[in-house]
Amino acid sequence: MKLDTNHFERNIKAGQKQVGLWVTLANGLAAEVVAHAGYDWVVVDTEHSPGGVLDAATQLQAFAGTNTTALARPAWNDAVMIKRLLDIGAKGLVIPMIESVEEAKQAIAATRYPPHGIRGVAGGTRASKFGRIKDYTATIENELTVILQLESASAIAQAEDIAALDGVSGIFFGPADIAADIGHLGNPMHDDVWALIKPAAAKLRAMGMPCGTLVLDPAFAADLLNKDFTFVASGTDVAAFAQAVDGILHTVKSSLTEN
Repeated sequence: MKLDTNHFERNIKAGQKQVGLWVTLANGLAAEVVAHAGYDWVVVDTEHSPGGVLDAATQLQAFAGTNTTALARPAWNDAVMIKRLLDIGAKGLVIPMIESVEEAKQAIAATRYPPHGIRGVAGGTRASKFGRIKDYTATIENELTVILQLESASAIAQAEDIAALDGVSGIFFGPADIAADIGHLGNPMHDDVWALIKPAAAKLRAMGMPCGTLVLDPAFAADLLNKDFTFVASGTDVAAFAQAVDGILHTVKSSLTEN
């Protein structure tokens, strides 16, 4: 049995625009609703989500057999968390709060087996189809997406050095935390935020490094993809759910006649 091809990894390397969604509801059935929508990629989140590793596994299962590449985000740049998410079969990781070249090196090392890194070796994991992919340890580095998330002005200033490291698949800008870092907490769409992000993305694109982000405005997501971004998550499952149920209630109530 062979390791599955990571189409997302190949597509971003080729510069193909990839539309994604953030999966935060920590529920396999909710993830399955998203799985049939046809997104290019999703991130199963364990940083800002109530879910743990087992919840993440059930959500990853929802995307098995679909054309959507399911990545995962650990709660922190932690080798144990990274190891466990890789073992349950995440096709790649979006690793948060990378603040320096050294932290980036640590994150990359956690995704690699020795001698290239420090990832612990296990046999019968979901990632290796429970031991059936005999060359899993030898081939996984070719099919693994490692995206590093920059979330402060200081990190953005080091973006080119971080992107130059071997093993980085893409750089992800986190506008919510960048906004907080520069004094605009709660306003990730502030002009100052994107005045930092956009020039950095342009420089990385010139280096050949794919850039991504998460925004809640689909039109803005499309605009970013039409410029210097290769992969953009255009919303979250919880935001879509909240907007839908609010919209239904508003439509019905606003159409009622008085008794």
